[in-house]
Amino acid sequence: MLRIENLNKSYRDRPVLQDLNLSIATGEIYGLLGPNGAGKTTTINLICNLLKPDSGRIEIGNQPVSEATKKLIGVAPQENLLYRSLTCRENLDFFARIYGLSRLERQKQVQACLAAVNLVERANSPAETLSGGMRRRLSMAIALVHQPKLVILDEPTTGLDIEARYEIWDLIRQLQEQGVTVLLTTHLLDEAERLCQRIGILKGGQLLVEGALEELRQRIPAKEIVVVNTPEEQRAIERGQQFGFTPRRYGSDLIFWIPEQLSLKEIFDCFVDIPLDSLSRQPVSLEHVYIEVTQSQNNIGFPLPAVIPDPWTEESSY
Repeated sequence: MLRIENLNKSYRDRPVLQDLNLSIATGEIYGLLGPNGAGKTTTINLICNLLKPDSGRIEIGNQPVSEATKKLIGVAPQENLLYRSLTCRENLDFFARIYGLSRLERQKQVQACLAAVNLVERANSPAETLSGGMRRRLSMAIALVHQPKLVILDEPTTGLDIEARYEIWDLIRQLQEQGVTVLLTTHLLDEAERLCQRIGILKGGQLLVEGALEELRQRIPAKEIVVVNTPEEQRAIERGQQFGFTPRRYGSDLIFWIPEQLSLKEIFDCFVDIPLDSLSRQPVSLEHVYIEVTQSQNNIGFPLPAVIPDPWTEESSY
């Protein structure tokens, strides 16, 4: 459904995207992750034909991006773009008019979208009277009103409570069941874990890693993660390395990659004469992969094992 080839974009002398290659299949939910400034917003703007690339190619449904492909795309931006004094129905009808739907098409699609996001009972309520979760659902309904083939959801659940978040997740899954392709950007890694078939991590305008969740987890050569809190960190690091544990620094946490499954007693025995304030075990998760990819500079002095691909240790170009 979406193919990006060798895409480059710079603002003045600052490269924002560098030879970006990305392909998303029809009906797939693809998660595009990355820190602020990684190039996610620029990528979205290029897909939507709001910016022109310096070089490279973007195709949507085998068509080069142009004014004609805009109708294939629905976008729910991070900030809800709603007319607060208009009702839910009026907001949807307004945007349906922009997309050129006829009167009968508008009536049909407005009602269908209200039902899809569970806002039928609030159809005649002004947008300003809606809760945050309802406004987000209305924003998604607007993105769907013209029946796009590709839906771009930019931080769809940021700032929502857990119940509203679950509602949005259910809606995204329903889109996939209907064959809609979804490009999802999010800073909530559990959201990406739950929803996405494949995940790409962008940094410095480059796609550093990509794959299904299990493939990404396998990039960290560990059976589990152990977080150690001790006043004698250097001794703990040296002791862990004696047992083949790989030390890493994630923020203020000292963690170890444990290469084989050990019991809690076996792990404690490795640090038997070192004072420990706490020790906890975690499975390898997307969070660990993400931190390793985007913040590897924080682990200078804790080199990655040779089995990790070289791009993990490369610095961003800006």
